[in-house]
Amino acid sequence: SVQPMYVRFGLVWEKSEEAGLRRFLAALDSPRVLPLKVFECPIRDVYGDHWSTTGVETPDTKSDDSAVFLPGRNLLLLSQSAVWCHLRGIRTIAMGVLSGNPFMDATDEYFTAIERGINLALSGCLRIERPFRGLTKVEVLKRGTGLPLGETISCILPAHGTHCGRCNKCEERRKGFLMAGMIDTAEYATDEHLK
Repeated sequence: SVQPMYVRFGLVWEKSEEAGLRRFLAALDSPRVLPLKVFECPIRDVYGDHWSTTGVETPDTKSDDSAVFLPGRNLLLLSQSAVWCHLRGIRTIAMGVLSGNPFMDATDEYFTAIERGINLALSGCLRIERPFRGLTKVEVLKRGTGLPLGETISCILPAHGTHCGRCNKCEERRKGFLMAGMIDTAEYATDEHLK
């Protein structure tokens, strides 16, 4: 069985992202996929008026990938979920970190250290797996052929629940589908992504 988990930080895209995740999981219609577990980890007091909490000056299509860095995000994603899994005898957490992720909290060194730290704190034996760590976004998209990828949300500034078509992540998604030779069936608020 697979236990999907989602952590709400209070970031501007989460309502749309979580709704997309729920549609994706429903479309899978698999008895092996358990109901979504949601954790609350409000970050506004820590991040303050960061673009991720306000939507102001969100990195656009011309922004470098480093502009979308969220300090400590992988640390925060693992905090509650690791303790929750440990208390329920779940021994493996899988994260979707991809090859080419430029941030320190996506490296082998980081995950070795955080896994060790978690297990020291919990006197446990939790494993953190990254099954896509050697794959690019294009390779992951190709592996997802036949899955309801159009239900997913990649946008960091959704407009009425759909992709804005103007942010850094919409551009990354557009390029990924194009390079994979696949059609993105997700809705976009603007056709700017088609240019």
